Amino acid sequence: MKVIEWLDERVRIIDQTRLPQEEVYLELTSYQDMASAITELKIRGAPAIGVAGGYGMVLGALKLESRDRDEFLKELQSISQSLASTRPTARNLFQVIERMNKVAEAGKDAEQIKKALVNEAAKVHAEAAEADKKLSQLGAELIGDGFSILTHCNTGPLATAGYGTALGIIKWAHGQGKNIKVFATETRPLCQGARLTAWELKRANIPFKLITDSMVGYFMCQAKINCIIVGADRIAGNGDTANKIGTYTLSVLSKEHFVPFYIAAPTTTIDPKLSTGDEIPIEERSPEEITHIHGVRVAPEGVEVLNPAFDVTPHQHITAIITEKGIIREPYGEGIRGVTNKEAT
Repeated sequence: MKVIEWLDERVRIIDQTRLPQEEVYLELTSYQDMASAITELKIRGAPAIGVAGGYGMVLGALKLESRDRDEFLKELQSISQSLASTRPTARNLFQVIERMNKVAEAGKDAEQIKKALVNEAAKVHAEAAEADKKLSQLGAELIGDGFSILTHCNTGPLATAGYGTALGIIKWAHGQGKNIKVFATETRPLCQGARLTAWELKRANIPFKLITDSMVGYFMCQAKINCIIVGADRIAGNGDTANKIGTYTLSVLSKEHFVPFYIAAPTTTIDPKLSTGDEIPIEERSPEEITHIHGVRVAPEGVEVLNPAFDVTPHQHITAIITEKGIIREPYGEGIRGVTNKEAT
């Protein structure tokens, strides 16, 4: 299974909205197709949409007819803005778009820029996959034999276009022969845990139990959970972390019950320009995601809905941040500066 694949002027993705019932692939031929796929969660997960954003830039660039360099760059900027507007919280998307624009600015003419963007998007994809494996290997050292691990939302290959982050660590530990078990939250309102994480865990033959989001405290009280590992959509310079809504609640429970709480994310998710999590933009999604399930209304007509897709976990609740360049602990500001200023080894 390839979550996203470049196929010579088109991109093939697995439609994650159709899982687990159907494994359906889509072929995207324009940046508008890619923007819609990201917005509609056909491809999702911060690292994966970073990769998708890079390929989206390429799809747009290849269709530009202007041969004038300045005009080409102006039109490319409009494409990048369209892609950036799809998911405002995910740092990886913005990081890749910034990177692609820098490559374009260095090009001498339109044709050279197009070729450079194709190569850069492929490089982004390969680097993301390699980062997954490195952080998974590092993070697995924190997992003891016999551990029961709780994870939230979806952080496997579907979310990263590689090996996985939080789920990658779980897979690596399982591959080491450790006798681990997983608690996977359903992750309302769109049930990425029930639909996607359960699907990936089952394919990997890793023992797990699926629970509702509101059951976590019950199992923590029974000392059934040894640690929590989640992914991230954006990490501020002080370690505050935006992730799927409900993550902050899990961090509060973990602190109360003295359960280690780990963030697993590549360094491309870190936004060192932001001092704290208060500066992270939080995406507000459609009310229908809450009022309807599979197109069927479950709430009365006319109810007011709030649907933030993410919340921010303060760094004080985080035991460690696991990246491909090392495991960061308090003081997070110092550690984050270290991994964002050095080359991966």
